[in-house]
Amino acid sequence: MGTKYWQEFLIPYHQAVDEIILKFNSLKEQYAKVGEYSPIESVYGRVKSVSSILEKVHNYGVDIETLEENIQDIAGIRIMCQFEEDIYEVVDLIKKRADCDMEIVKVKDYISEAKPSGYKSYHLIIRYPVFCVSGRQNILVEIQIRTLAMNFWSIIEHSLNYKYKEHIPDEIRQRLVSAANAVNNVDREMSSIREEIQNAQRVFGLKSSSVTSILDNIGYLYKLNQGEKASHYERIFDDLFEQEDIIQLILLRKELETEVNSIESEV
Repeated sequence: MGTKYWQEFLIPYHQAVDEIILKFNSLKEQYAKVGEYSPIESVYGRVKSVSSILEKVHNYGVDIETLEENIQDIAGIRIMCQFEEDIYEVVDLIKKRADCDMEIVKVKDYISEAKPSGYKSYHLIIRYPVFCVSGRQNILVEIQIRTLAMNFWSIIEHSLNYKYKEHIPDEIRQRLVSAANAVNNVDREMSSIREEIQNAQRVFGLKSSSVTSILDNIGYLYKLNQGEKASHYERIFDDLFEQEDIIQLILLRKELETEVNSIESEV
């Protein structure tokens, strides 16, 4: 099997990863637009390299003809969350899409029951439809959902497994387990002040979106040859921004939006 075969074989996997990343990022943006906290912090994806696929084929004795079903993580998505509770909210979002485009095939909950190594993450295998030149294909995709702290630990463990070829010395393995326990404690502490953190982030988001809207509308007033009004609102904005008066900034945003809509209706 040459390069051309593998390039064609992996096309639908790349397409699936690109589409799924786009969909989760779109969900994150929707939360922001309605001023709600998003359980999705960030989304990444990858398609296994040919060498990694062949290594798995060799290690597990997988038949090349059936590797699409037997190697279920050729396409991988990783979703990062701030809090452990967010992981299950993301899982619920995926379950709601089950009748649409993400059929859940397998679930592995390493959050409620971590691996002996200390590894924690929530794994889903989904079947996802892509439409290629050759027609519709249902692609298996592994989705891993974890907190930022869990991900940090996992990256370190993966690097050590690669270095020691899955035979990490006992002393280092024990330290990894201790580090995993420390990570778990960090996640628990963050969960205990989750509501306060979310409120702070919500306020920051409202301020940021209000400032962006105000500046955009002031700029638009200048384009509409409403320089006097634009200058007036600019002075008000400068004072409110310096005072960090979020409530008044939100009210100014609404006033400006009404003003711009009124001018546009007269044009």
